[in-house]
Amino acid sequence: MNMTKLIDVVFICSSVILNISVSLVYVVTKLGDMALTRLFGGIAVSMILPFAVTLLGYVRGKEKKRTIISNGIVLFYLLLELLLDYILQIPFREILVIHVPYIVVFYAALFSMMAVSFEKNKKIGYVVIATFWILIGCLIYNLLPT
Repeated sequence: MNMTKLIDVVFICSSVILNISVSLVYVVTKLGDMALTRLFGGIAVSMILPFAVTLLGYVRGKEKKRTIISNGIVLFYLLLELLLDYILQIPFREILVIHVPYIVVFYAALFSMMAVSFEKNKKIGYVVIATFWILIGCLIYNLLPT
């Protein structure tokens, strides 16, 4: 397997892991299990490392600009998540002026992961899209009144 294909596999696997870990954050938060929320949130934020590696790989491999920018958007979202939830530890989801831009960046990252994954491998791209819909379903579950 050449380096470009390996970087693609890392990107796609990281996208699936990120979507599933965020999905699990929504579910366990709804269930009130803060220990598992921290665990799955930590897994999500730890995806900074593989997405940083893929960004470097795509830049070095002179990948298409939209792929590099999309990877950068995902990495930016993860760094923003790290800053707001883990470093500053502020209740930013309750502060509309912060939460709305955060949501925009979050969905830009999700759509970027789907676009790059689908471009790299259509069959596997559908897996990333499926995990996106799982995430949306878990978000809806989280938002439903108890």
